[in-house]
Amino acid sequence: MSAKKVAIISPGDMGHSVGRTLGLHGIDVMTCLAGRSDRTWKLAAQGGFRDVPTLEAMVSEADLVLSIIPPAAALDTARQVAQAMVKEGKTPPYADCNAVSPETTKRIGKEITCIGGDYIDGGIIGLPPGRGQPTRFYVSGSRTDVIAELNGKGIDVRPIGSEIGRASAIKMCYAAITKGTNTLHTAVLVAAEEMGLSEELRDELLYSLEGVYKQMKARVPGLAVDAKRWIGEMNEIAATLKAAGVTPKFHEGAAEIFTLLASTPIASETRETLDKSRTLEEAVQIYVRHLSKG
Repeated sequence: MSAKKVAIISPGDMGHSVGRTLGLHGIDVMTCLAGRSDRTWKLAAQGGFRDVPTLEAMVSEADLVLSIIPPAAALDTARQVAQAMVKEGKTPPYADCNAVSPETTKRIGKEITCIGGDYIDGGIIGLPPGRGQPTRFYVSGSRTDVIAELNGKGIDVRPIGSEIGRASAIKMCYAAITKGTNTLHTAVLVAAEEMGLSEELRDELLYSLEGVYKQMKARVPGLAVDAKRWIGEMNEIAATLKAAGVTPKFHEGAAEIFTLLASTPIASETRETLDKSRTLEEAVQIYVRHLSKG
């Protein structure tokens, strides 16, 4: 099977960039925008997506379906697409590329395989295509050959075996480090501000850990924009580590930090409307004002 027509659910921050780069490499990229937000419609237009009216129409045309959505919605989305496949009588390979645990991806896979479809476990690592190094799509399963055809078309597809769960697991391990570190930085900065030690901590970091402080300045002020959808990702990481016999408490705590950030006014901004002039100090002060101190 040749993946000349690719359906992407959904053209969000990552999905629309993936669609755009695939389109630039000659792939017919489509999605179903029925019921989606104005922002999603705008991102789909920026990504050059072709809108189809229903999920049934989408699966009838697609050679491959890529699910790129917040992890909390991944299972329900697979169920909806599976129902559309049954109605249409066509089962294009379905790749879940979301930040979910190995156990969750296996449950998602059953929704597709129980109707006779092929399931691909995927994990995306890196920035959206076009922002530096090629975005890595780690994939596992018996039909990774289909998605491997997209390698070099703006993304770097890396098959890592036939076992469902391996691709999700490497995503979980990677995000445990990156997003987990960002939440640790946030927690410490908020605590220092609450204790009146922000200036002293900043001076020490600039003296002994300047690189870490630069990372804080670059990332902590904007974390709240994505916090709501990253709560679920931290819970998936916690479940992954627990299943491996490692404490889940680090990332249960990370989920709590993202819950705090999601309660702030910054969370109502988007990546397009984020106030990029807001300093690290200003962001931390906003976070502190929303601490639950009861």
